Amino acid sequence: MVKPQSSAMVETVNEPNQSVLAAVSSPTPTGVNICVHGHFYQPPRENPFLDVVGRQPSAAPFHDWNERILHESYRPNAFARILNDQGEVVRIVNNYEHISFNIGPTLMSWLERHDLETYQRILEADRRSCDRNQGHGNAIAQVYNHIILPLANHRDKVTQVRWGIADFQRRFGRDPEGMWLAETAIDHDTLQVLASEGIAFIVLAPSQAAYCRRFGLADGFDEWQSVDQGEIDPTRPYRCFLPEQPNGRNYIDIFFYDGPISGDMGFDDILRSSQHFADRLGQAVRVRDADQGTGNAKTAGAQYSSSQNSQLISVATDGETFGHHRAGAEKALAYALIYEFPARGWKVTSYARYLSLCPPTWEVQLKPVTAWSCSHGVDRWQQDCGCGGGGGWQQQWRAPLRAALDWLRDRLASLYEKQGSALLRDPWAARNDYIGVMSDRTKGSLDQFFRHHQAHLLSSTERTKALRLLEMQRHALLMYTSCGWFFDEISRPEGTQILRYASRAIELAETVSGSYLEAEFIGRLELAPSNVDAFKTGAGVYLQQVKPHQVSLEQVVAHYAMGSLFNTYRPQHQLYCYRLNRQDYYQQPLGALTLAIGQVEVISEMTQETVTLAFAVLHLGGWDFHCGIQTFPSRAAYQKAKLAVVEAFTSNSIAQSVLAITQYFSPTYTLQDLFAEERQQIMQQLNQETLQRLDQLYEQVYRENYSVLMAFHRDHIAVPQALQVAADITLSHRALQVIRALEQDITEPNGSLLKITVGRIAELEGIATEAHHFRAHMKLPGAQPILERLIGQGLSQTLQMTPLSEHSRELEDSIEALERLIILGEKLGLPLALYRVQELYYDYLLSARGIEPDPVRVQAAPHWPLLVRLGHALTMDVGAIWFL
Repeated sequence: MVKPQSSAMVETVNEPNQSVLAAVSSPTPTGVNICVHGHFYQPPRENPFLDVVGRQPSAAPFHDWNERILHESYRPNAFARILNDQGEVVRIVNNYEHISFNIGPTLMSWLERHDLETYQRILEADRRSCDRNQGHGNAIAQVYNHIILPLANHRDKVTQVRWGIADFQRRFGRDPEGMWLAETAIDHDTLQVLASEGIAFIVLAPSQAAYCRRFGLADGFDEWQSVDQGEIDPTRPYRCFLPEQPNGRNYIDIFFYDGPISGDMGFDDILRSSQHFADRLGQAVRVRDADQGTGNAKTAGAQYSSSQNSQLISVATDGETFGHHRAGAEKALAYALIYEFPARGWKVTSYARYLSLCPPTWEVQLKPVTAWSCSHGVDRWQQDCGCGGGGGWQQQWRAPLRAALDWLRDRLASLYEKQGSALLRDPWAARNDYIGVMSDRTKGSLDQFFRHHQAHLLSSTERTKALRLLEMQRHALLMYTSCGWFFDEISRPEGTQILRYASRAIELAETVSGSYLEAEFIGRLELAPSNVDAFKTGAGVYLQQVKPHQVSLEQVVAHYAMGSLFNTYRPQHQLYCYRLNRQDYYQQPLGALTLAIGQVEVISEMTQETVTLAFAVLHLGGWDFHCGIQTFPSRAAYQKAKLAVVEAFTSNSIAQSVLAITQYFSPTYTLQDLFAEERQQIMQQLNQETLQRLDQLYEQVYRENYSVLMAFHRDHIAVPQALQVAADITLSHRALQVIRALEQDITEPNGSLLKITVGRIAELEGIATEAHHFRAHMKLPGAQPILERLIGQGLSQTLQMTPLSEHSRELEDSIEALERLIILGEKLGLPLALYRVQELYYDYLLSARGIEPDPVRVQAAPHWPLLVRLGHALTMDVGAIWFL
């Protein structure tokens, strides 16, 4: 077949040089090699003004979707359970140590802040895979915030790739060999950027290949073979030749995952068991016909002779498939990796390791502009192409949204160059290096950055301006996160989020230049029709779901002021990404009223912007607050205003107090202007007194009618609702009081925790028995984590007993107390999560096994039955773990 000349992806292909041909003769592995790739990613969800993810009710019972998926997927894959037939743990596996994976940089930043244990477990997995595979780790990088690179301009492509590489280097301590592309979207310019930045390989879908042929033969090359219908053989790597890059590289290697099996992993049930998964992979094992290189080969069974040439069976799916999309799939994956695959003679590998042993002998040419998740190139992120629909909604908003953001990007770029050139030697080089500041905003990191990039020695004011410009550019890139276009409605959380990033970029631009861009941007969003009548257009989405989430420094201080009435703040208080240094604070109650006046220095950790603001807040009782914020030119002016408000307050006139605050401290804010979660917290605090009175009333009703309740239940007569509610609330209140006392016990510095709490355990057991008798429906908010912490600390103390190897009464009592706590959780209807306790005990057993590996001596030891008993309470097979 003659190579076509119509494709831009084809026209720029170079012939391989001699060094490439020489690499073909390197040793290759044999047999079947299995590579499972997990693309772990969540779109950035932080409020761009606060740098924190807000509460998302749809993720309940968790705070937000990041937290929910952490507990359903990211953490379970770091501690994947292998169970026996009784459902007991026999092994805990770090799946990341055995699969190929990428984790989005923005997600890794969130993990680092919110679950350091899982984060470190992921890094450890890559280190171990490097040690096992001669430096070729399982982890690969990802373009920074998942933008569709073919739709980005060249400059943004470079920044996205460099940020992804730099973030990977900082976390994993090595250079990435491969990079995952958002939606595997690719074009020729992206290929060249990746190669020029030193990326060795990428992973694509079979549908993205156009032609392939063998190279390095004695007579040169085979003829080109068309594979534009997705029939490329995915069991080998390919090489895509490019014009020579500045680093001397003129190619990039490409793996194509097995499309049908990868699709089944995401949309079928092949992960319901490890055997089913392995059987499906086995259908892809091929007996090659030496004359048919494109995959015109016979499908072999699950077994594969190691005497044949090596082949790679690689599959790729969203990492969240393992546990989040498919509950328990991380367990099936763990068993497959550790037992099922090796039992079939298959080797578990990664893309990087396989490429080091088996460099490509086939060349590939790609289709011009493609992505795995759109059959129309990349139109899913710029046109009404139909992809991602299905609900009957139009997608005509996609093109105007893209156009509005492109307009904004270009205006911001022009402003950045003009303003930044006076501060930075090379503004775009500074942007590329800004990733170092994004991951470390300490003074030392900032000093190092500016020493390298400042055009002259910058004053603190100039530094703040430079940081505002750089933050403007960061948000200009975040606003292109691909998820904003992926679905079929602009007002979904993903579309709203990218508009919030645009909003923050606009606000920063207006601050540094005075340019007012928001009105025209909203006007352009008018052209993006929404499917929701309440919004009508993207402008409606912006005005209703974006503008209310903008945050000013005055709002930050108003939040601090109202919160100070219910909390004791330290002189230096951290409020999201702001640091507040207290300069003055005065509080005075007067009957049902409370007045607070103060002055704070506010420092933005993002831009180092510093401003001193004063506040006066009057709590009128209930949910009624009147708070004013003001900047004063001098300390004396502040003191004068403070005195005037205090005098008005002490005059016992509410009207005069409100008037004085409005006169001297403006603008004014109410409770409704607070950040949502803190507003809810204050509302709960305000309700405490009312709730305590109600608890006392229900307690009285319960006590006075106790014998009546007994009679109703004895005779199996329906209990009047009022009496049943009194029982429910009273027993819940009693249980919570004891559990909160247990929380205090957890902090007890001396003595045996389980000994201290044994009396309270007995009291809770009595309450649970009473609740069972009266069929009470108890609600115990916050009780579950307290019991979990108590069990964890009790186990930790138990395992530290000296000597644990002796059958002591103290040891037996501690194990009995742990058993009672676990059973108590069941009686109280609390679904205790004992995974951390299991992991603690598992690590102890592995450590003890190393000290005494002899099974005869271990099982004859007096403490062995106690270890088994404790394992049974924790649903763990101690024998299987010890003698594994």
